[in-house]
Amino acid sequence: MYFYRYVPTVALMTLALAACGDGNADSQEDRQATPENDQAVKALIERTMDNLVFVEGGTFQMGDFGPIDPKAEGLPYSADMDNKPLHEVTLDSFSISAYQVSYADYDVYTEATGQDMINTEGLEVEYRAPDVPAGVDWYQAHDYCQWLGDQTGLPFALPTEAQWEYAARSRGEFYPFSTFDGRFVEEGKNFPTDEEIRDSTPAQRPYSPYTIGLYPPNPLGIYQMGLNGFEWVNDWYDENYYETSPGHNPTGPASGEKKVRRGASFGEKGRAMLTVSRRSAPADLSFDDPRGLRTHSVIRTNTVRCVINLPDPL
Repeated sequence: MYFYRYVPTVALMTLALAACGDGNADSQEDRQATPENDQAVKALIERTMDNLVFVEGGTFQMGDFGPIDPKAEGLPYSADMDNKPLHEVTLDSFSISAYQVSYADYDVYTEATGQDMINTEGLEVEYRAPDVPAGVDWYQAHDYCQWLGDQTGLPFALPTEAQWEYAARSRGEFYPFSTFDGRFVEEGKNFPTDEEIRDSTPAQRPYSPYTIGLYPPNPLGIYQMGLNGFEWVNDWYDENYYETSPGHNPTGPASGEKKVRRGASFGEKGRAMLTVSRRSAPADLSFDDPRGLRTHSVIRTNTVRCVINLPDPL
């Protein structure tokens, strides 16, 4: 079994020391790249490229496929209406990261771009560990993938919603969950136990991100799609989009108020983790609470992985 672990780099240790300092750190504008960070960026790019999974294009039935899946006996897998109607989609080939972006990955990016480390204050810091998925809003997710593109000259991007589901279902197979066997989630077999989740972060709580690569990937070789926090995709959200979605490389509505998230939040189980489950949230995770105040959703539950839109494997 492959475990996604890191040996701390000098750059990351320097970041940690700076975060614990007396507040006199250089401003973002004054920060400069260091040889240590340059090396960390190089290692991150190499690791990212090594962990890409090529997904050959094809045609599949997107949405709640329960009615045509013999295992479901003609019943839908979900009571949700936004993953219906079932519709045929054809996708070109692409490559997708086998892993979600970890905090160790994201820390290299923020250091290289002169930004502050994310989620280092308040409750969020308790759910932070080098090898769990980084909690980001949609803009942070988008900018990270774009930065990878800038570094490599390759068309990195957030996956479209159709690409995400096609990959999670191992090229559109009738897999309700993106586990190694595509079947139901079973703790200790294809999903971590509460103890394993607690041990993954300093929070020591079962409603937390867990260590990347803790259990085997889906049949395509992609780990924990929709099983370790929401995953941002590029599309704007429209609950009725499936009624008008184009059949070839759909990219979602031209605009909207919210972005699509696929998968489930931490602590959710069962149908919430279905490969056909659709969620949405404002791109910056802000919303108006009942008191009329503008606030933000919990950021740590929203994660990212990137794709490369090229028709051939690299």
